[in-house]
Amino acid sequence: MPIRRSIPAGFGGGLRPSDLAGAAWMQPVGTPHTGLLHWLAAGTVLACWGLFAVVWLVGAIYNSRRAPSVRERTAIVSPWLIGTAAVLVLTLFVPARLWRPITVDARWLVVAGTALLAVCTTFTLWARAALGTMWTSAAVVKDKHVLRTDGPYGITRHPIYTGLLGMLAGTALIDGLGRWVAFFVLGVLLVGLKIRAEEELLERAFGAAHNQYRQRVPLLIPRLRAGPK
Repeated sequence: MPIRRSIPAGFGGGLRPSDLAGAAWMQPVGTPHTGLLHWLAAGTVLACWGLFAVVWLVGAIYNSRRAPSVRERTAIVSPWLIGTAAVLVLTLFVPARLWRPITVDARWLVVAGTALLAVCTTFTLWARAALGTMWTSAAVVKDKHVLRTDGPYGITRHPIYTGLLGMLAGTALIDGLGRWVAFFVLGVLLVGLKIRAEEELLERAFGAAHNQYRQRVPLLIPRLRAGPK
């Protein structure tokens, strides 16, 4: 026979039992919606992603006027258009309750995510600045194209994507995983498509120099370098 659960009359600050059946009733007790940690994490998310958006917008406008002409480009559909559509679908049409089984309430995740987001945002912006007018949202080769191999490009061959995936991972930790796990997986898939197209173009444009670069520098994940022997 069904078991009926009774809610004490004074429980919930005067809320009706029907109120407690909604989303608020499902919130983990320890979720840091208030306090210094909450505001620090929220401020870091807004500052990092806001700065990222501003830098990318200003850079795109500047490059549209000052960057060298495009010599060769891939014919694939932009992964960023696919990603935008997928994010809208995940946000608007997938019910929030489906993400609850993989949502975690842990303050250490918020702290770790805040640190990771700040570090990876800095790394991403450094890589964007180092690339200069060679940067573009599509996979292209430009006139007088320069193969960057120093600075952040001596750490990974695609440091912008390394930093961007780190930013997604940090935000996912801050938000307690949930739907951000899907966003991160989506980011990995789209970055993989973009990297494949870029590697093919660079191989054709730079030949042996790019092969040597590939052997020396990892694709996305930095190597842990041993100290001097």
